Amino acid sequence: VQLQASGGGLAQPGESLRLSCTASGLIFSINAMNWYRQAPGKQRELVATITSGGYTNYADSVKGRFTISRDNAKNTIYLQMNSLKPEDTAVYFCNVWVHQSYWGKGTLVTVSS
Repeated sequence: VQLQASGGGLAQPGESLRLSCTASGLIFSINAMNWYRQAPGKQRELVATITSGGYTNYADSVKGRFTISRDNAKNTIYLQMNSLKPEDTAVYFCNVWVHQSYWGKGTLVTVSS
């Protein structure tokens, strides 16, 4: 299983970014997918989950601002991040559990004025 995340970068507070994560080596459509993030000096935390059926769940800190979605035809999940805050600054990782946990390399999101 391989996961490749992209779309990070520098944004000002209040702006938006969209992350993508493309998966290979698995039957994508049947797996729940996750976005995690790790801020400097902090533990990695679960940001959002989307199940195979499209059910979504979010950390309280991003509810109403972030949206996770998936395109099974492209083996890709997305994280639309709106109204970004400096505290959203982190490396964002996509993750899937297929008999074990797999992680992408991460993409850095920096929110700063």
